[in-house]
Amino acid sequence: MIDFVKKAKKASFVIASLRDDKKQKILKEMASALRNNAKTIIEANQKDMTYANEANLNSALKDRLFLDEKRVNAMATALEEIAALKNPVGRVLEGWVNPNGLKIEKVAVPIGVIGVIYESRPNVTSDVAGLCFKSGNVAILKGGKEAINSNIAIADLIQSVLEKNSLPKEAIAMIPDSSREGVDKLIKMDKYIDLIIPRGGEALIRHINENSSVPVVKHDKGLCHIFVEKTADFDKSIPILINAKTQRPGVCNAMETLLIDKKIAKGFLPIAKKAFDEKNTELRGCEKTTKIIEIKSATEEDWDTEYLDNILSIKIVDGLDDAIEHIAKYGSGHSDAILSENHQAIEDFLNRVDSACVYANASTRFTDGGAFGFGAEVGISTNKLHSRGPMGINDLTTYKFKINGDWHIRE
Repeated sequence: MIDFVKKAKKASFVIASLRDDKKQKILKEMASALRNNAKTIIEANQKDMTYANEANLNSALKDRLFLDEKRVNAMATALEEIAALKNPVGRVLEGWVNPNGLKIEKVAVPIGVIGVIYESRPNVTSDVAGLCFKSGNVAILKGGKEAINSNIAIADLIQSVLEKNSLPKEAIAMIPDSSREGVDKLIKMDKYIDLIIPRGGEALIRHINENSSVPVVKHDKGLCHIFVEKTADFDKSIPILINAKTQRPGVCNAMETLLIDKKIAKGFLPIAKKAFDEKNTELRGCEKTTKIIEIKSATEEDWDTEYLDNILSIKIVDGLDDAIEHIAKYGSGHSDAILSENHQAIEDFLNRVDSACVYANASTRFTDGGAFGFGAEVGISTNKLHSRGPMGINDLTTYKFKINGDWHIRE
């Protein structure tokens, strides 16, 4: 492990100094490598799907894991979109001249060596590789065991492009020891690793956060809420709720709890139940909800659960303040939304809910680097420092001050 991270650190100085036209060329070649070898990637993925079936993983997790030609092409397209983004390195964030004549610039620079620990989704391998490379960083990747064959196939193709361009393969590499012990070693190597980004289950995030001596940006659980305010249009609201819960229930930006204003609950809930029944969604409701529609009773634990499955908890609340209070108590700071026709209620919700992404009259499913125009994301940060929400290339930079003097000395 120590030899591996030393090589990664050395590679970081090479990658940080690459011209952007070179990075664009290589990223496009990586995209072509994925497309031209889609069959190889899919064959590797089939081995992972066999494991998933034998391990009885749920349908949502298997959906996250599965790759076909369409999804491989989407991975390649994401690399091309990342390539086309404006170079994040070298941006002058601020600049000024002091009264004494010193010229000071605050300039964006790569972070260095970034370790990304993730589960299930093999497209994360290429997304993270592309984003780190574009932003001049080295990426050390640790995927979940359920996707090991897919991840290795993707990483091997990407590394072959690096080597073809006379660049160190350690610039984008899978961790050599993917065991729990290997990860625990990695997160202690603050001499060589500059940032750790964990994305996955709650237990993984907690373990990394509590044990890492390297700075951590958490991709924590997505306990997302949608509040249907009393002025919401029923016909417009239902498609948003169905999209937010059922399009891909196993992703972190899916809705987990639906909050309904008590003034519209009797009229709205039967309509919502009918729509969710058509999607085979398991509904669990508070005591007031179960008196209006016949569904399972929710427990206190339900309000604090990220299901990552086609399950939804429903609670009737006493207006906007009660909804915001519930989100503050149980939310994870990821993505929360209000459906409303009341401008003041919308503004209050957007201003007062302390989450990375807050929506008015839109699905929480839009919390995504691709949907935000970033090409992809390394993760969706629930931190407040240094990055929040979908982490794109600009969030993978830090800054330095460049000072130009005219033989200045300090008096």
